[in-house]
Amino acid sequence: MRFLHCSDIHITGDYQTPSLLELGWRRWMALLELNVKGRKRHFAQARETVRQITRDAQSLKVDHLIVSGDLTAYALAEEFKGARDALEPWVSDKQTCTVIHGNHDTYTPGTVRDHRFERSFGHLLESDWPEHTAEGPYPFVRLLGTEAAVVGLLSARVPLLPGFSFGVIGRAQLRALRNIVNDERLKNRAVLVVVHHAPLSPAGKPDKPMHGLVDAKELFSILAGQRFAVLHGHIHHRYHHPATADRPHIFGAGSSTQKGREGYWVIEVAGGKIASWQKRTPGALLVAGP
Repeated sequence: MRFLHCSDIHITGDYQTPSLLELGWRRWMALLELNVKGRKRHFAQARETVRQITRDAQSLKVDHLIVSGDLTAYALAEEFKGARDALEPWVSDKQTCTVIHGNHDTYTPGTVRDHRFERSFGHLLESDWPEHTAEGPYPFVRLLGTEAAVVGLLSARVPLLPGFSFGVIGRAQLRALRNIVNDERLKNRAVLVVVHHAPLSPAGKPDKPMHGLVDAKELFSILAGQRFAVLHGHIHHRYHHPATADRPHIFGAGSSTQKGREGYWVIEVAGGKIASWQKRTPGALLVAGP
């Protein structure tokens, strides 16, 4: 079975027309990053790049598309809609697409309160095993074919202040994940766990305290070996750490639409294991693989 993993597509809306009051104080600081530090320029072609990725998925005969969060720049309603439109037709069916929240998708309390993410992607959060959900729709389980399962986790929280972008899965979800992994119905399946924040940096070390996944060690205590993979985004670099006896495969998808860093992973599952992987750029030939 073939999966395409992308992340941090950062569809960017109109930040010029709304008043500062409409944008809210949390986005005032973001305007500096957007306009002065170049984020708007870096993601100017994000919609077109996403559409190319979806065309690649069709050409590569991908079975399931995974987006590990940060679909928006700063969680405007129009950005969620733009992401949904760009990901069509894959995003219309939970059997063909998995999408989770990133920290940019939970940027303000109002975003979460208004369920902006769910308006566009709520149908993809429905679990095949609802008895295991522990925090809203998370963790959700998607059984795919006879040899694979995808599990979605929530690590993105509304930050106390802009810049506090660390992630927390939490005890309830981790306890539920352990029950899912121990469920006899999964024993012959590869399990791809999708979470936004990175359990390890590209150097194989914990990420910075204000940016990383707080409970990465607890996640590793549940997932270890060739059957398991953690697919994440958040860090805008694309990398892979192979599975060991103490941890799963780790695939960081980087930012799939950032100018100069465009790309994604194609991951093959066979025999109930993560069998192979390829690093690709949109519309281009193979870049690297095992």
